[in-house]
Amino acid sequence: FYVGFVNDGSNITAPAVAEKLGVASGTVLNMNSVAGIVGVIFFIIIGQINQKIGARLTSGIFTIVAGIGYIIIGNAPNLAVYTIAMCFVVGGIMSAGYIAGGTLVAQWFPKKKGVVMGYTTMGHNLASAFYVPLITFLVGRFGVGQGVMVPAFAAIILGILGFLFIRNTPQERGLNPDNVSDQVYKTEYFLDKVEDNGGWTTKKLLSTKELWLAAITTGFFQICSVGVMSQLVVRNVSLGFTQVEAVSIMTLLACIGVVGSWLIGILDDRIGTKKTMILFGIWYILALLANVSETKVGIYLSIFMIGMAIGGSANFTTSLPASIFGRHGFDKVNSVIFPIQGLVTSLCFAVNGIVLNLTGDLRYAYLVFAGVAAVNTLLVLFVDEHKYNKDWHAAKKPAASSLQARECI
Repeated sequence: FYVGFVNDGSNITAPAVAEKLGVASGTVLNMNSVAGIVGVIFFIIIGQINQKIGARLTSGIFTIVAGIGYIIIGNAPNLAVYTIAMCFVVGGIMSAGYIAGGTLVAQWFPKKKGVVMGYTTMGHNLASAFYVPLITFLVGRFGVGQGVMVPAFAAIILGILGFLFIRNTPQERGLNPDNVSDQVYKTEYFLDKVEDNGGWTTKKLLSTKELWLAAITTGFFQICSVGVMSQLVVRNVSLGFTQVEAVSIMTLLACIGVVGSWLIGILDDRIGTKKTMILFGIWYILALLANVSETKVGIYLSIFMIGMAIGGSANFTTSLPASIFGRHGFDKVNSVIFPIQGLVTSLCFAVNGIVLNLTGDLRYAYLVFAGVAAVNTLLVLFVDEHKYNKDWHAAKKPAASSLQARECI
């Protein structure tokens, strides 16, 4: 719903709203940019709400808010109402998915969050593949006012299902984190009582190197992925593909990305988030360099490589902070880190815009993104992957004790 409501779906809804209101399509898109900036303020506020009422209520409430906002954008009587509604759509659906959703993943699957995030980020790819054809059909058949109703009501229903079935912690369902046995939980997880915020304050987090490294490195990879995907159709047309072929390539990439999201999640759990991010960075650099080579082999190779990597950057937005800080007080950590990630990610549009204005060719934007990925891969090397993760350190204690015992013997 995030990708459909905010990103890909705007290719259809924005021009339709513009035609309905009698304004330029670019003006509506500019209002979407305003909503994106205001959304950061929403993230800060909703992050605090998430701490107060819990991820279950936060995710349900703001999924419903986004659905209602989506109905309003399709039926807005003027640009002001559209912009206000779009602010609630962006702030609501992203907060439900990332702030509340990230908290739920960290609480339920603290050590299996890699593959779980691999499953959840498949939604990005599925939206790219199927949401645009769906909203195109609905708006074309029923008009934008009625066309937005189907996905909007689907989001509202999802929010209601969340109220009914989601719980903030596995303990509320009589389960342990990661669905492990009681014995494993007692020996490999941190069981001591800690404060709800994990002992963190906003000031303390903002003065912590690992928070900034986590926010910047995950945001930089998002710059690369979102920057590339948001202009991929335009780029492919410039390479000689027809509009239909370029859109078909986007759909193909999205389907490849479903598998890629899962594989990146598996790697995350097997070798760790830090090593996976380093491999991801190298992979993405090679993919972008293959694309800017503008050779036939290079272009087709880059299409496959970019497709495999689509979901990876979104995976890391929750996985890396969860690795570093663990599940204890994660809602507090996420309330600070996600707005920073959002601000960093938004720079991708500036990169595309500035490079296009200066050169008129997206090829050079791809070179910039390759440079960003290279710098970011180096930054990841400085991440202390489990520095504040209490469960990780608790799991290491038995092994350390056993080693000491053998040495004594």
